[in-house]
Amino acid sequence: MTFRTGECGPTSATAVPDGICLDTENAVWYADVPNKRCVRVREGGEVLQTINLDRGCFACMLGGTDRRTLLLVATEWRGPAGMTDGRRTGQVLTLKAPAPGVGWP
Repeated sequence: MTFRTGECGPTSATAVPDGICLDTENAVWYADVPNKRCVRVREGGEVLQTINLDRGCFACMLGGTDRRTLLLVATEWRGPAGMTDGRRTGQVLTLKAPAPGVGWP
C-alpha cells in the first residue's frame, strides 16, 4: 500500500494518518488525530473498519500473545500549548482485531 502525503484513500480530504501498522491480510491500520479515529484500509483505499473515539488517536499497533490485540494510544488534543495545562487525558485502549499483526512493533 502506498500513501502520498495527505492521502488515505476515499477520505483523503480529511484523513491525517499518524501511527500505522500492518496485518496479515495486508491491510493497514492508521491513527487519525483530528478525526478522532483509527481506520483499517486495504490497498486501493477501501475502508474495512473504523474505530471512532472521543479523543485524538495518535498511534496504533497490533500486539498481545496472538498479535490480534489492537492497541490505540489516544488523548484530547488541545494543541502544543494545551499540553502543558496539567490535565491528563491519555488512554491506551484495546480491541480484538480481525487479523493478527505482522512484523515487529
